[in-house]
Amino acid sequence: MARRRVVVTGIGALTPIGNSRDAYWNALVAGTSGAAPITYFDAANFKTQFACELKGFDPQDHFDRKEVRKMDRFTQYALVAADEAVADAQLDIDALDKAKAGVIWGSGIGGIETFQNEVLAFAESNGIPRFNPFFIPKMIADIAPGMISIKYEFRGPNFTTVSACASSANAIIDALNYIRLGYADVMITGGSEAGVAKASIAGFNALHALSTRNDDPATASRPFDKDRDGFVMGEGAGALVLESLEHAQARGATIYAELAGGGLSADAHHITAPHPEGIGATSVMENCLADAGVQATDIDAVNMHGTSTPLGDVAETKALQAVFGAHLYNMNINSTKSMTGHLLGAAGAVEAIASILSIKHGIVPPTINFNTPDEHIDPKINFTFNKAQKRDVSMAMSNTFGFGGHNACVLFSKMD
Repeated sequence: MARRRVVVTGIGALTPIGNSRDAYWNALVAGTSGAAPITYFDAANFKTQFACELKGFDPQDHFDRKEVRKMDRFTQYALVAADEAVADAQLDIDALDKAKAGVIWGSGIGGIETFQNEVLAFAESNGIPRFNPFFIPKMIADIAPGMISIKYEFRGPNFTTVSACASSANAIIDALNYIRLGYADVMITGGSEAGVAKASIAGFNALHALSTRNDDPATASRPFDKDRDGFVMGEGAGALVLESLEHAQARGATIYAELAGGGLSADAHHITAPHPEGIGATSVMENCLADAGVQATDIDAVNMHGTSTPLGDVAETKALQAVFGAHLYNMNINSTKSMTGHLLGAAGAVEAIASILSIKHGIVPPTINFNTPDEHIDPKINFTFNKAQKRDVSMAMSNTFGFGGHNACVLFSKMD
């Protein structure tokens, strides 16, 4: 059976540098850092006291007070981003075959703040189990796509992918394949995370994974810089409306790009560290190219996983060299995490949006905060340091890798 082509017709973004698609894109191009001291709780006793929080987001601008109490922040973010994407796609919800419209969403940890707060309250209650009746539905990672499907009455495929920081890229790939194979015509996909919470900041601190540059948060996320010391926690959501090409054309939809392929692989190496030679990262990009039926020399830009960790940036660069060879020096490489921080399970979706908009606008956003070269990273690679670069981007790739060795890669191409 011939695979159907799949296109992007709607985008929604809620990020630490902009609370809409356009605000996010403009801040990316400007090289804006989203990192600042934590305001959600008193972080004075934490090793890391800053993060990339949302700015100016008030859930009561989107939901009534009773609804806010029933949802963890990661679900609120999911609904807001999905709503923007649906409006952007100009979907006529009532005209859709809702049995062939679905939602596949990614989240690495779901309602961790809800879980944290309920357990803290129980610990202070002298053993009396007075838990919120919405504790479980607020916490579970699959509630976000459930809530989206309820809102739009989509009765097609509906589930959450959980693969740590690769979660929302996994979701996008699953949505791609459900449409390709004819199980759906329209999918809302993406991911959300609300990881700026006491438990997650402390947990990642215990792993020595977070930057501790408390004296200068705005420059803490510095992928490929010699002085990088860990990633910066981010939060938010990214949403895409995907459709079969035929479905989009039949309704006269505006098409951003084609979702040409997706790749998956595993490092099979370590619970948190990447394979030092980037074997899994090499495989996932090769698998993505093969799935799309294109050559490495067809790719113009790669938004790297690029977390600003000492091991990860080097391993991923080795993988790029293995996949692209000499063509790597003709490409634009970047890491938008230098601006947004690491959105964990939402990273794949938010960074895929950056790749799509690079194709649309002919601009590659920068990798900010670079000052000192790392002798372990090839200086001839164009990492788009510190300033956006204009470029005609026909094909763009986005990488996401998660704890446990989970790797996912998506590839977007300009429509003819």
